[in-house]
Amino acid sequence: MKSVVSSGLVLSLFWAASLVAEEKRSATIKIDANQQSGFTIPRTIFGTFLEPIGNSTYNGLWAEILQNPSFEEGLWSAPQAAKMLLDEPSLNTASRLGLPLPWEPLDEHLGNRYEPRWGDAANSNRSLEIIGVPGHATGIKQKVFLPVHRELQYQGSFYAKHLSGANRIEISLRLRSQPDQALVTTEIRAQEQTWTKYDFALSLPASKLSPLEAADFALAVDGDERVLVDQVSLMPRDAVDGLDPDMVRLAKEMKTPLVRFGGNFTSAYHWRDGVGDREKRVSMLNIAWGIPEYNTFGTDEFLRFCDLIGAQPQIALNLGSGTPEEAADWVRYVDRHWKQHGGLTWELGNELWGNWNLGSPTLDQLPERTLQFSKAVRAADPQALLIATGQDPDHFAKWNAAQLTLPPGTFDYMATHFVVRTDQLEGPQAGADAVLAANFALPVELGRRLHLMHDQINQIPGYGDKVRIAFTEWLFHGGDSGATVPQFSNMGGAVMVGGFLDMLLQNAFAVPISDMTGIIEFAGIWKKRGRVYGTPSYYAFRMYSTADVDRTVASTNDGGTYNVEHGVTRLPKIEAVPNLDTVAALNRSGDRMTIFVVNRRRDLDVTGNIEINGFAAIEGKAQVLSASNSNIANDEERPESVVPVESNVRLQGDRVQFVFPRASVSRIELRRR
Repeated sequence: MKSVVSSGLVLSLFWAASLVAEEKRSATIKIDANQQSGFTIPRTIFGTFLEPIGNSTYNGLWAEILQNPSFEEGLWSAPQAAKMLLDEPSLNTASRLGLPLPWEPLDEHLGNRYEPRWGDAANSNRSLEIIGVPGHATGIKQKVFLPVHRELQYQGSFYAKHLSGANRIEISLRLRSQPDQALVTTEIRAQEQTWTKYDFALSLPASKLSPLEAADFALAVDGDERVLVDQVSLMPRDAVDGLDPDMVRLAKEMKTPLVRFGGNFTSAYHWRDGVGDREKRVSMLNIAWGIPEYNTFGTDEFLRFCDLIGAQPQIALNLGSGTPEEAADWVRYVDRHWKQHGGLTWELGNELWGNWNLGSPTLDQLPERTLQFSKAVRAADPQALLIATGQDPDHFAKWNAAQLTLPPGTFDYMATHFVVRTDQLEGPQAGADAVLAANFALPVELGRRLHLMHDQINQIPGYGDKVRIAFTEWLFHGGDSGATVPQFSNMGGAVMVGGFLDMLLQNAFAVPISDMTGIIEFAGIWKKRGRVYGTPSYYAFRMYSTADVDRTVASTNDGGTYNVEHGVTRLPKIEAVPNLDTVAALNRSGDRMTIFVVNRRRDLDVTGNIEINGFAAIEGKAQVLSASNSNIANDEERPESVVPVESNVRLQGDRVQFVFPRASVSRIELRRR
């Protein structure tokens, strides 16, 4: 491939990047605290996003350890079920015995001892009959991962209906696939011939099960019993109102002011399914993602989570299969159950332009549907703030124009999303450096596109500054190809998060609401094999969201720029991308300055010579998020491979010298008297 040399860097013509300034290992950063922006920074740009997808709610934030607790069928789509069977081949045998995913026989050698029962259930539609074999433990088990690193006490319950024979049911935790190796056992006498709830507790001996080691939860009989069982639950004793305490703690440490509850599932979600007696809520298919929706995490549980972490709820309404009346009733319900009692932010649908959303409207149908839901919500809560569905920043004009035909006052914000594949680039295969450069540049071009979106809104009479942009989903992901690219899970993705938040700080006058995808999973907090951890993107986000900033001040640097052509397919051409992204801001009282620096250089640490005017600092501290390469990630075995490193900052009068590692995110906090 033909190549060019620019400022000492060999760069492929594939993306034709070139440095405007000469390559430098140092840069001068000039900050003038006397030149302040004309707008304040709303905390709401640090919002987050929660949707029942993957293991974000169930098997994640919700502390319930068991899956399919009520033995239902059809809770997984065919592709999802196929993946489960591929990952756990033993489930094939279980299925042949009539057991629903992901339950297995405790001892498959006993043959078929199970019969699903339709129409006779304590919960949902099915229960399961277990037919005992005298002298043998006959029952069911499920593979589980327990948070034994923090909790050895577990509590649970199940419903049973005695049919015949003895009445002893044994609940146990066992070594995985070793039915004769019980770690802890408790016995329940389940003799009632009507559906009855039975509670149990299990105390796991210390050191019997290692962290990250799989176990089996088992329910069994050992005589000639015939019993129906249903709605089995197992929770760690330290669960906080049903929520995972590690997840609550890490979420609270983000200091996110908003949590958006929505996503593709919104267009088929009926909120009444998720309220009332939790043990009577019906399990069903989440048709957006092909996974179970148990409805045990519903409106009240979501509001409790928001309360625990100090965030406001921001809820997306069902404009797919829902009705304006249903939406208005949800608004009234939340207003009664949330401490604010009105004035919350509601989103009128999610990605209505996408036919993957149930009942998505045509462009001609869109304005009227938005208007009818707006009227219903305004009638229920005149103080409600409404977000209308807008299109993505790279192709918004036609869709947004249709929404802007509505009378002023119909909505307060126009939503936009940017969920991008970082492994899809134009042209022939690019080298690793080119891929990083093209992706690191995306936030710069997004900022420019948001200006165009903002201008379109302002051109409509009656809208002006009354309607602004809500960036209610943003995520950088590497797709399903397994390619080694910058994405939410690794250090490269953290650099992109830093650049994106720098862009929001500079454009908060136009984009006062933003929700990172997501607070649980994606760029946020994960749980795998019972252990909870944050991604590098989580830590980058937290460096910004916990900063005390109120107003940006003038900041420039001479670190040079580069251009991208034939880059990421969504935004392939981006000019004048700063090698160093620098944003400085003061807090409300003016006694604290925070300087954010994202070093996009993939090959060089850069020494920053920071010159400050109008702010005499007496002390300073820094946080730096970096790694030896951009592909390093955190996981359940190495949960803190990439975390911020703190240090003191040496002051030299009105100057600070600091080294910004290659491909890194830094926060410098200065204090004056």
